[in-house]
Amino acid sequence: MATMYCVKCRAKRDDENAEKVTMKNGKPALKGKCPVCGTTMFKIGAK
Repeated sequence: MATMYCVKCRAKRDDENAEKVTMKNGKPALKGKCPVCGTTMFKIGAK
């Protein structure tokens, strides 16, 4: 489970289905969807 910030809801949300991704610059991140509004959320630098 990962806690990420949803820009649309302006609140921190938990996402159980967050997946680890690597951005173009090589930094690790988590990518998930907001359970309330469905917007894509990111957490940069997460391992």
